[in-house]
Amino acid sequence: MGISLLVLTNFYPAALRALHYADDLACAQGGRLVLLHVNRSSLYDLYMFAGEGWRRQELDLEADTATQLERLTTQLHTPATVELATDLLPEVAKDLVTRYQQGLFVIGLPAAGHASPEQLSATTLDLLRAAQFPVLVVPDSAPATTLPRRVMVAVDQESFVLVNSGAVTQLLQNIKAEVTVVHVTVQEDDAACARALRHVQGSGLTDGTKSVDLRGFLHTDPAAGVLEAIPQVSPDLVVVLSRSRSYLGGLFHHSVTAHVIARSPVPVLVVPVN
Repeated sequence: MGISLLVLTNFYPAALRALHYADDLACAQGGRLVLLHVNRSSLYDLYMFAGEGWRRQELDLEADTATQLERLTTQLHTPATVELATDLLPEVAKDLVTRYQQGLFVIGLPAAGHASPEQLSATTLDLLRAAQFPVLVVPDSAPATTLPRRVMVAVDQESFVLVNSGAVTQLLQNIKAEVTVVHVTVQEDDAACARALRHVQGSGLTDGTKSVDLRGFLHTDPAAGVLEAIPQVSPDLVVVLSRSRSYLGGLFHHSVTAHVIARSPVPVLVVPVN
């Protein structure tokens, strides 16, 4: 059974690009789509004290949006469901992943300087990372119909355990990708590279993939090193790890993961680990 791709959907270019990318990805492996429309992403429920009646009133105002989203599903190649919520809360995300088993969130990243008021990317990434759910980020420059055949996994030399990542491992198995593990060091360190590869294989992330090789890159800055590796490895998809250092992920915007997401020319799959 294919995975479920839960796509943060609105009618702006970044979200529509991500939706069509997810449609091709799901169609190729017998998966399904969920068109998820939310007005806000928040760690706290704004209606906790106001009451459910106010939430229902807000959702009633989204009737036209729901109609257009349903119409949008008829233009896709993959079976799709529409889900509307006033707020993407941690418990809402958890409920979606529970109901749509093997779920993976998909977010479109707008072109620099073209983020619309509807764009929820930054807050949503923070929330999903804090809740430890995998997220596929599709940049403005991503090709619309190219399925990932070569995957680059960027890792440090710390061991890790996958969290909520059944959809990630199944995706990599289904697309039968060739995997290149990339490790960035300040100076040549073959032992560190070998440890990085061992940790990736030991985690189960690459189980069932077509092939796995190893590349080391030299750079004083890990994020810059990963970005410089991309044109040399030529991946269709980059996988980065997201370690939950704190609940709110306060350092996320200064992390290697955040810098790679912001500047990668190809889609980035953010995998939660401990």
